[in-house]
Amino acid sequence: MKSQYVLPITIVVAGVLIAGAVFLVGKTSVPTNGSTSTNITARVYDPSTDHILGNPNATVKVVEYMDLECPHCKAFETTMHQVMDYYGTSGNVAWVSRPFPLASIHDRAPKEAEAAECAADQGGNTAYFKFIDGVFAITPSNNGLDPAQLPVIAGQIGLNVDTFNTCLSSGKFTKKVQDSYNEAIGLGAQGTPFTLVMVGDEAITLSGDQPYDSMRAAIDAVLEGNPAATASTTTQ
Repeated sequence: MKSQYVLPITIVVAGVLIAGAVFLVGKTSVPTNGSTSTNITARVYDPSTDHILGNPNATVKVVEYMDLECPHCKAFETTMHQVMDYYGTSGNVAWVSRPFPLASIHDRAPKEAEAAECAADQGGNTAYFKFIDGVFAITPSNNGLDPAQLPVIAGQIGLNVDTFNTCLSSGKFTKKVQDSYNEAIGLGAQGTPFTLVMVGDEAITLSGDQPYDSMRAAIDAVLEGNPAATASTTTQ
């Protein structure tokens, strides 16, 4: 279900003031203008289709549209694990991952995205995030991962490789991956990673490989607009 939303301008301004160039410094696989949007249409977290690391009821959900062959997504994955290490124990922030394979420059990325969905189909969210971790751990990026490594990764994370291969060859998740790609384009994404910092159905957008400090600043700005969440957030 999609809804129209506008993030309260005070939160956006707070984020910019705290983060400085938080929305301007990102790098992407395809050039973007690095701008923010406060009037977009996006889909809120859906447990029946999305993959989440952290508390499904978290106040803030960082929704990332990723390309598994994007070097900036590979770097941003490290950042997001740092974010979850910091905020995850409080239960106030969760990471939602959605596929956004840029087939025009990474023609192996759509099948890799389907492979991650097949991992999730067999092992849930845990297998999904272990699988993308496995891909990013070995891919040289920019279309450099040998497709033969996909079932190897599946086996390494404890999946049934035959079941995984059957899923991947069937095209079971081809449409889901394409729909997610179309969704990101509809939101104005021009490159990867493309990220929404969401509270309910409100969001701010971030383009590119945002550094850890910028992510912290953006998330803190949003949390400050939610006193109940801020009060229970642990500090380190």
